[in-house]
Amino acid sequence: MKDNINALDELNKGACMGKDSITYVLDNVKDKKLKKVLDNQLKEYERLLGKISKLYPKYNNDKEPHETNGMEKKMVKKGLEMRLFVDDSASRISELFLKGTNMGIIEGRKLLNNKNIDKKVHALLDEFVNMQEAYVQKLKEFL
Repeated sequence: MKDNINALDELNKGACMGKDSITYVLDNVKDKKLKKVLDNQLKEYERLLGKISKLYPKYNNDKEPHETNGMEKKMVKKGLEMRLFVDDSASRISELFLKGTNMGIIEGRKLLNNKNIDKKVHALLDEFVNMQEAYVQKLKEFL
């Protein structure tokens, strides 16, 4: 049970981080094609967050899934602002999101290797990783 809760918490944090990061920069993305890719990725994160919220109570009725805390969110936002202050090109934005998406893939793959998680949690993790891998391919086009 604990492995399932941990996996869902980590999955939720990753999806929240992706959603928040895209939200921070989306209004400032000038390239229309990149903006559409990021907007679609944002919708995917929101869809996955909804699935996590529905599945989480089956493993832990007492709490909500863990999210990134306020300090982490501020650090991510400031970090993105600093990195994009000098260069806010589509290539630079794509590079930053590729790095973040790859981090999510790595963490997701690590969680998928845990043989103690239930099939439903495994399926959701697999969906998350596959979605992110698809977006890596889309983001590469903007480098």
